[in-house]
Amino acid sequence: MHGKTSVIISKKIGILRNAPVKFEATRYHSLIIDKKTLSKDLVITAETSEGIIMGVKHKKYNIHGVQFHPESIKTPVGLRILKNFINYKN
Repeated sequence: MHGKTSVIISKKIGILRNAPVKFEATRYHSLIIDKKTLSKDLVITAETSEGIIMGVKHKKYNIHGVQFHPESIKTPVGLRILKNFINYKN
């Protein structure tokens, strides 16, 4: 899966708040979060068109995570997402 791009569907919350609803992002691994074991303290913020979780946010704490690489040249909106991460306030 090294360097594969996927269409990401954003719920436009957290660090993805001003990202497009759909954007292309680069993935360099096949690791995924299993929805069945996802903590109820986490909110899904993004998925692939196949329903694979690509972003989460903690309900209480200011913790965000993504399963793609916003810093990649093959993630066109990556800089916007990284700026959101740096400047994010609840």
